[in-house]
Amino acid sequence: MTTDDAAPKPPAKDPWDLPDVSGLVIGVLGGTGDQGRGLAYRLARAGHEVIIGSRAADRAQAAADELGHGVRGLDNAGCARESDVIIIAVPWEGHARTLESLREELAGKLVVDCVNPLGFDKQGAYALVPEEGSAAQQAAALLPDSRVTAAFHHLSAVLLQDPAIEKIDTDVMVLGDSRADCAIVQALAGRIPGMRGVFAGRLRNAHQVESLVANLISVNRRYKAHAGVRLTDI
Repeated sequence: MTTDDAAPKPPAKDPWDLPDVSGLVIGVLGGTGDQGRGLAYRLARAGHEVIIGSRAADRAQAAADELGHGVRGLDNAGCARESDVIIIAVPWEGHARTLESLREELAGKLVVDCVNPLGFDKQGAYALVPEEGSAAQQAAALLPDSRVTAAFHHLSAVLLQDPAIEKIDTDVMVLGDSRADCAIVQALAGRIPGMRGVFAGRLRNAHQVESLVANLISVNRRYKAHAGVRLTDI
């Protein structure tokens, strides 16, 4: 047995040992929509500097003024440039176009895609399958110089925007190819009372996480609820 063989192995890293993200500036592209506004509100309420992005800066600022908590509004390019972490919460129909136009501004940034490609017909919501496999994989393909993760898919916009609700008891599945980047996003989720960020695999597994929203819509319609996801035994 060599000296190396006999050396003790370092202890495994605690998966709940997450970084301090309290000083990060968070941008929300699509921040004038329900999901984006809700995430902007919750993260600002948790103490983050938050910037809402929209195609029109005046529209973004109007939404920011309604949210309060120091939220600012800028056009999409300004939001991308001035933020450390950018959440993509735009409608699926404008996903590719928006990201293509911001490739330069998003270079080097941590991007969190929470877009759910869905279709709707008389039978309800159903998952769409993008050519790249998922919205998150499409983002990674369009933003080769960004650090793309996927998270915040299963949150109720109604609960997020309700100021009377103090805690939102749900888990946030976080996917990405960099464990360090995922840890940052997990920690961001944990800044919102009641939420817990959970590493859920590499970006190639984002499709089933995005598509689960179609099931949650059916659950919510049937039970008149705002259901989320809670993982057991962790």
